[in-house]
Amino acid sequence: MQPTRRKFFQLGAGGVAATVLGFDVRKAYAQAQELKIARTTETRSLCPYCAVACGVIIHTLGDKAKNVTPQVVHVEGDPDHPTNRGTLCPKGSSLYQDILNDRRVVKPQVRRPGSDHWEDISWDRAIEEVARHIKKTRDETFVEKDAQGRTVNRLESIGFIGGCTDTNEFNYLAVKSMRSLGVCYLENQARV
Repeated sequence: MQPTRRKFFQLGAGGVAATVLGFDVRKAYAQAQELKIARTTETRSLCPYCAVACGVIIHTLGDKAKNVTPQVVHVEGDPDHPTNRGTLCPKGSSLYQDILNDRRVVKPQVRRPGSDHWEDISWDRAIEEVARHIKKTRDETFVEKDAQGRTVNRLESIGFIGGCTDTNEFNYLAVKSMRSLGVCYLENQARV
């Protein structure tokens, strides 16, 4: 809808009259916000963008029936989260648009050597290919002994970096898995 100049002035005059007569716009805005999320399910999560890991609340509509995908309708900062106490930076505030982006990649893709496009593959195939490449790399580059003949059992050709939203339990398992392969280069971006 394209507002006309006349409609713009009418709305402006109505707003001024409502303000002069004592109409509290904040209450109307709060009511509208409450109606928007009245029937939603709240899911608490963490912002994935940096190592601060701010808390967010994701509001979804859906009856939780089988084969029904809930629809995200609102994302806001979590006021009960000790890190951000309800505030979000511009990247965290844009989570709603990122979740509903039609260009978001939602399944594994691979770009084969020499190819000019990405092809969709299944999760099982993606896991199998990653495992095959890790095994091949480990078999070809594993260092059992150093130059002095000491046993070192290390793999210097693979590194691992953890994300800022990984849990302690996930990081524990990841480090155990990487160490069992002999990986020396482990890092995590969480700096808080």
